[in-house]
Amino acid sequence: MSILQVEHLNKVYPNGTEALKDISFRIEKGESVIILGHNGSGKSTLFRCVTGFEKPTKGSVNIFDRPLHPISKKELRNVRKNIGMVFQNFGLIHNLSVFQNVLFGAMGKTTFAFQTFSSFASSEWREKAMDAVERVGLVHVAKRRADQLSGGQKQRIAIARMLMQEPEVILADEPIASLDPKAGKEVMDLLWSIVEEKNLTVIAVLHQLEIAKEYGKRIIALKEGNKIIDADKDGIDETFLNSIYDLETTQKKYEEVNVRKIGGIEYSTFQ
Repeated sequence: MSILQVEHLNKVYPNGTEALKDISFRIEKGESVIILGHNGSGKSTLFRCVTGFEKPTKGSVNIFDRPLHPISKKELRNVRKNIGMVFQNFGLIHNLSVFQNVLFGAMGKTTFAFQTFSSFASSEWREKAMDAVERVGLVHVAKRRADQLSGGQKQRIAIARMLMQEPEVILADEPIASLDPKAGKEVMDLLWSIVEEKNLTVIAVLHQLEIAKEYGKRIIALKEGNKIIDADKDGIDETFLNSIYDLETTQKKYEEVNVRKIGGIEYSTFQ
């Protein structure tokens, strides 16, 4: 079952910048995919298009077999109920406690207003929130304000909040970009362990090549708005993978592309 289908996606900004150029791919249920590229490659624009935050100039995005463009705000909210998002800036409410931040992850599942949810949430939701806090290893700080945590702790709480949504797919945009290497590895280990436990689909946007090689089973790499890699990690030539930040080498290798079929999905591999 395809979770995400992107067909001939193009994005041109009003200033004439071509951020995405005819991007197409499919992601199946249970896949773990890294979208890789340097700053300005188009990966963040792609993320915004597949989450409905950005409208493409041309092409289509379907998630859960539903088109994202055009779509009403109400329909988009319904789609996002099944999507867990993790962002670089954490997105926590700093003057609330860790527990409250995690509890608010269930807002899409309830009819309570945001301001009153923490006061009237059922014991079931409160128990789930504490379970999520425990899962990310931060029960000991559950009563602290979010702004009193370290960067790594904040991202762990953001992951706990995401778990409250009970998502089918996780979309992570540069989840460790603002963390030091040790905290970044801990967050990635945590995120991937949850994905494996729950058999979730995960799509993570990264710019760190070594992290991508360690965690991604499939890598989609962008450069200057073009898709230059779409392959199982083990099927990509190591030299080519290491060269994606070098334009001249990339162009030479790109001309040597072979196309093969894996599981009914078209991937690009390089010699």
